[in-house]
Amino acid sequence: MHHVIIGTGPAGVSAAETLRRLNPGSKITMIGGEGEVPYSRMAIPYVLDGGIKEQGTHLRQDKGHYERLDIEVLAGPVTRIDAQHKLVELLGGSAVNYDKLLIAAGASPVKPPVPGLDLPGVHHCWTLGDMRVIEELAQSGEDVVLMGAGFIGSIILEALKKRGVNLTVVELGDRMVPRMLDETAGGLLKQWCIGHGVDVLTDTGIDRVEPDGERLSVHLTSGASLSARLLVVAAGVKPNTGFLTGSGIKVGRGIVVDAHQQTSLPDIYAAGDIVESHDISTGEVSVMAIQPVVVDHARVAATNMAGFKARYEGALAMNVLDTLGLITTSFGLWHGTGSGEQAMSLDAENYKYLRLEFDGDHLVGAQSLGLPEHVGVLRGLIQSRIDLGPWKQRLMANPHQLAAAYVACTNGVC
Repeated sequence: MHHVIIGTGPAGVSAAETLRRLNPGSKITMIGGEGEVPYSRMAIPYVLDGGIKEQGTHLRQDKGHYERLDIEVLAGPVTRIDAQHKLVELLGGSAVNYDKLLIAAGASPVKPPVPGLDLPGVHHCWTLGDMRVIEELAQSGEDVVLMGAGFIGSIILEALKKRGVNLTVVELGDRMVPRMLDETAGGLLKQWCIGHGVDVLTDTGIDRVEPDGERLSVHLTSGASLSARLLVVAAGVKPNTGFLTGSGIKVGRGIVVDAHQQTSLPDIYAAGDIVESHDISTGEVSVMAIQPVVVDHARVAATNMAGFKARYEGALAMNVLDTLGLITTSFGLWHGTGSGEQAMSLDAENYKYLRLEFDGDHLVGAQSLGLPEHVGVLRGLIQSRIDLGPWKQRLMANPHQLAAAYVACTNGVC
């Protein structure tokens, strides 16, 4: 049995290790798209800010790990899947046969249709190659512009600021992290960043970028322009599904899979940022680029590929973000159901905010700022859909009684 895995990120590595444990005698091949040792993209900002060395991004630190597990690692990328003949075609014309295939090819950064984003000095912060260039350009005292203040952009923001650059963030939305935080939380996060020496421009886009000697002239939709040595683009990501054209694999926002992580074709599975996941808070499907979700996908897919049974029951949409020391979170239906009740607590002066969203007697969504002690309790109450009973009204009156509500309700004394 030959298991082939497209992708060498957390999903690909987790799947390969699970397959080796469950199918000791099988052949396992992972195919990467960059020719790098398998690594975690989410660790890249921590190299930029000096927290770790480049080797710290490697998913497995012990030398010879994949050789010891008899897992072959090939350089790709994959250009085409021939499901009829069970072939994976690679750039350059070579091909690999498979018996079972896992697609864990992840996502790629979005490049908005802005003139000048192909100029030297404009980079994403997505690959180790990107990171090495940014390290050279983002020296202390240099002028740097960051396009986008979403989840990924806010992580990059912190790394760049710690490098000592003069940083300006340009965000098209009316607040920071608009897909995670409401106007209050997003506005407070903006003020926090400004207070820490970052210039944050919301409701502002980049109209075009022009060369200016060895620098860039970044023209904004407001009519102003910025001079920068480096422009980092963090405008979101999209699943890497382009190479699946003509394969017969059903694709929506991402690859469509069943509860066993199997695609629309037999013997082909998918996992990670490239997959549509079941969101237990909404009952709908969405692409969840969250590492615990990615690893769960991989475990379920690999178990089924190995001939055993496993189901993926879905995940709770959640985000936890640390931006220059301020922790923000969102869980489930953080923006509410539209018909449920809501409770809020705000201490703007001390950057503390808590918002709870209810559907009947159930807590279905929440967001917080400056209150990291609530993270575990919020996740537990929302994911378990506990009937809060009288605790619902107590939380409406004082949202900070979350811990007491969790203890009471999980012990059956709501």
